[in-house]
Amino acid sequence: MPELINHELVPEHELRHIKYENRPVLGRDGKPIDGLHVAWVMLDNEAQLNSYTTEAVKDVILGFQRASFDRRAVAVVFTAVGHKAFCTGGNTKEYSEYYSTRPNEYLQYMRLFNEMVTNILLCDKPVICRVNGMRIAGGQEIGMACDFTVAGDHARFGQAGPIHGSAPDGGSTDFLDLYTGYGKATESLVLCEPWSAHMALRIGLINDIAPVYKKDGKFIPNPFVITDRTLDEFGRPVYGEWQSGAAKKDAKALVSECEVDLSKLDALVDSYVTKVMHTFPDCTRKTLQSQRKKKLMHWHANSESNRSWLALNMNTEAAAGFPAFQFGERGAKEIDFALLRRRIAEGARFDRNLILEVLPEAARKHVAETWPVK
Repeated sequence: MPELINHELVPEHELRHIKYENRPVLGRDGKPIDGLHVAWVMLDNEAQLNSYTTEAVKDVILGFQRASFDRRAVAVVFTAVGHKAFCTGGNTKEYSEYYSTRPNEYLQYMRLFNEMVTNILLCDKPVICRVNGMRIAGGQEIGMACDFTVAGDHARFGQAGPIHGSAPDGGSTDFLDLYTGYGKATESLVLCEPWSAHMALRIGLINDIAPVYKKDGKFIPNPFVITDRTLDEFGRPVYGEWQSGAAKKDAKALVSECEVDLSKLDALVDSYVTKVMHTFPDCTRKTLQSQRKKKLMHWHANSESNRSWLALNMNTEAAAGFPAFQFGERGAKEIDFALLRRRIAEGARFDRNLILEVLPEAARKHVAETWPVK
């Protein structure tokens, strides 16, 4: 056999800011198949809910290139460590402390982000998003760039941009309506109210879910979600809606008695890889290439102009929203929206003084101490 060429751009690069592993591909009999594997690309920032830093974005790009060129890889699983979050988007600490009010720096960062999304969309292998917790904001965007999504039934799906000083223009405004339709997409993009995994499954955002809460050795459905397929008094389905009132309180008490076990989620991921393995590889690649055109058409049309706007926004609303989220206290991580709208209506300049005026107290103190420009 000839010595095969390594086509990676940086073949010796050590992926230090994410985890990358090759795991077994199982046959239909449940036994590992010799000579093949599945590449796992894992975000590794559990302490900050697997938000991606600049260095992590670089490693995700190179990780997907490595997996794409791997002749023995049947598929790619894109996931993260832990059980609280797949990804909550960009690292707001880095955004607040470095990129805020530095639009040209953020422009370069967004070049990397766009390349991350593009490398997922162009991967020569099927990509399965394994959602091990929250998939919010930029996490939703990189997740929707994948081909399949399977989730633990504790997962949450949604956006955060218009509440925290940005727009979901890193892919969500391109992709979300392709999954859910225009109305539900707009609801999520603007109002930023998270969907449960059950709701995401119901409206077509994801492919499958698995239970993760385990009590007395048995798996139970997520108690925070209405999982019976009944109708409300108006004849509307309630399946997938969040519990409220006393039911929410009872759910919290029940979950406190449970452990989180992702074994059924992992088995579900394995089952998808097994199904993919039993297809012709090139026919599968071409099928996905054709299917992805719908995403790529919107992505290529919008990603560069969106990148420019997002960079400029670092001088205005993002400069208020990200510090509010990062440095505000629990329960006070949003700006005073009514005050902001009134001040803008009065003709106020969007400057440091306005930002300090609308920030929550804890964030205001931090910004006042760290921003040297008066």
